[in-house]
Amino acid sequence: MPTGRQVAPPKSTPGLPAEASAKAGAAVKRQRVLSGMRPTGKLHIGNYFGALPNWLKLQADDSNDCYFFVADWHSLTSDYADTSQIAQNSIEVATDFLAAGLNPNKSTIFQQSQILEHAELHLLLSMVTPLGWLERVPTYKEALENIQGKDLHTYGFLGYPVLQAADIVMYGEPNLPLIVPVGEDQVAHVELGREIVRHFNLFCGEFHWSEELRSVPNLMRMTIESLRIPVDFSSLSFPLVDAAWESFERRARARVLESGTSNALELLHRKISESGEPLDLVVMHVKPVLREPGVMLTQTPRVPGTDGRKMSKSYNNSITLGESDAEIRAKTKVMMTDPARKRRNDPGNPDVCPAFDWHKLFSTPEVIERVNRDCRTAAIGCVDCKHVMADALINWIEPIRARRQEYESKPGEVLEILDAGSKKARVVAQSTMARVREAVFGWEKTRSAISAGAATKHNLPSGRHGVKAGE
Repeated sequence: MPTGRQVAPPKSTPGLPAEASAKAGAAVKRQRVLSGMRPTGKLHIGNYFGALPNWLKLQADDSNDCYFFVADWHSLTSDYADTSQIAQNSIEVATDFLAAGLNPNKSTIFQQSQILEHAELHLLLSMVTPLGWLERVPTYKEALENIQGKDLHTYGFLGYPVLQAADIVMYGEPNLPLIVPVGEDQVAHVELGREIVRHFNLFCGEFHWSEELRSVPNLMRMTIESLRIPVDFSSLSFPLVDAAWESFERRARARVLESGTSNALELLHRKISESGEPLDLVVMHVKPVLREPGVMLTQTPRVPGTDGRKMSKSYNNSITLGESDAEIRAKTKVMMTDPARKRRNDPGNPDVCPAFDWHKLFSTPEVIERVNRDCRTAAIGCVDCKHVMADALINWIEPIRARRQEYESKPGEVLEILDAGSKKARVVAQSTMARVREAVFGWEKTRSAISAGAATKHNLPSGRHGVKAGE
């Protein structure tokens, strides 16, 4: 459970002095940033370069309100049969977040499962998400085909994108842009989340057509034609009577649900533009309940494993952020290089060498240039090349490893930082869900109407301020 205490990082953690931290907190936030990571254990350097450098850049900009989380519920989608390691893995990931430089004074670092509202929003979004959308997700099909030894034919695994969408849009607010930093291969996932949100907003948001359509035949004709609404325009008499208007609204809404809000708006805008009507003419009004997230494309370098394949703990080809110098040297010594280079005197090709990919991450520009040149002329052998690269990797990893060791020795502080961040995140989540629940169920409106009716019946004030119902 959250402790509710605000916890400062250890003294050795790079961060802001109290005065600077206060100023950062007071800075005007222009956008909110949200990203998370599944807890699969200690982070390796591939995990690090896949996200954390971009997170640190975003954190350094005081105009960003950054939220970074440990996505422990997501672990259940594939590891539900054995949950014994999820708690410890979550602590390991949070420890690596802090060791890498995430600062709890500048970013909100939290644990997904402490925010119960994520599960509630996931449930509500799942009610409006077409099954076909989920079944067509490419990564879903790939996982079913490639992952062995696990039964992934569960709703939890199929509904992974819905939970992901809930995680993201939970932290959107009406007047604050929400962005998700992702690589190019993840854009489609965020776009599916956007479409789920549009679908939800169309069902539960304030959605109505301009009243001008009832009395302006040309506008009605353009709307029917652009959206292919199944209404016979020639049979309409203007201004439309209530029954005809309600029939149009019902069919038009169904058509927008079928085509998608963004597509409908684009089609309407195109038709209006072609007609010569003012481009600011609005015939369809949508006031969303949830804010659609934007995408910030980030560049992530290639980080192959020691065997040349994708770096993965399951392949046993990774180096974690806490590895010792001896472990790093032992792993890099047997690292794969240019497969075509068989003998020391053979010229190599750095472009296909995993070790050279690591040089580009850790070595200085001068060393990278020298290795690139000398490898092609066989002036340097693979053993020496990997030794130089290991020196650079150890030099890079040393400060991260030192911070990790300090946090690792104080797991209670890591938990307190997670708890404090989760408490802060939950305040935002509760505000979002209050808005969502009202949009879905309208309980506050219903209760107010009942209270007003009771007050009118008994001629009593309806509230604390002594205002009678109807006034």
